[in-house]
Amino acid sequence: MIWSLVVRAATVCVAALVLAVPPAAAESGKPVPPAGNFTKRAHRLVLQVNTSEPATMNLVLNNATNAEQYYKAIGERLDIEVVAFGPGLHMLRDDTSPVKDRIKAITRQMPSISFKACGNTQEAMGKAENKTIPLIAEATVVKSGIVRVMELQEQGWTYVRP
Repeated sequence: MIWSLVVRAATVCVAALVLAVPPAAAESGKPVPPAGNFTKRAHRLVLQVNTSEPATMNLVLNNATNAEQYYKAIGERLDIEVVAFGPGLHMLRDDTSPVKDRIKAITRQMPSISFKACGNTQEAMGKAENKTIPLIAEATVVKSGIVRVMELQEQGWTYVRP
């Protein structure tokens, strides 16, 4: 009696695993959407940049494009906001950005990725350098970068700091 219940439970578990991922999808190497009746929903991701290290800036851009490509492949929308403040503002400065060409290409190909520049940092850098700090055309200024990150988190956005 107990043995037949164990066998029956094992059979159900194996069947569930086999049905969860179709073999063709699993072998294709393409993203596999979760099993079940999930409604397609929008995902929201905020990425923080607060360092002037080019490697970190490139990592953020890689994270953003990889996430956007993944959700596009499974038919789900993803909104991404990259927020730069402190030394990270160099990412969005027209005169010092080591990644401005990548940002231009990304915004042309992936309009779901936007870039926000901290106005407080821009103002402080302007005073320190005694000049107006030029930003790339793809950047939109927000009053405070850290406040922007906080507000997005409060609205349910997923926060990542690479």
